[in-house]
Amino acid sequence: MSESRLSFKEMCARFDVTPRTLRYYEYIELLTPEKEGRNRFYGPREVARMTLILRGRRFGFALEELRQWLLIYEKQGTKPQFQAFVGMADRQLGELTRQRDELAVTIADLKALRDEVERLAAES
Repeated sequence: MSESRLSFKEMCARFDVTPRTLRYYEYIELLTPEKEGRNRFYGPREVARMTLILRGRRFGFALEELRQWLLIYEKQGTKPQFQAFVGMADRQLGELTRQRDELAVTIADLKALRDEVERLAAES
């Protein structure tokens, strides 16, 4: 594996993504590999972007939101990108907290119903 560039296959293996995923990220302009004929090569910039994309996906950010966030760096630099990230993170933290609270209620309801059914089964 080249230190400075990864092939398409190497990029898929490094990030454990399918070729379809990698092609899609290129199609929606999240990644722009160097092209030599039909071959694609990914340099340090694309590797860093892929790391950020996958981390963002893990946190629940939409691909379009990530694309817009990455564009901020290209057009405005680091500080505005950092500021945008704080806003994105705050929104996502709120959503994840809401989902966690809903899940806690659902778990409590299911446990109560399970316990009730178990009690009824024991009485029968």
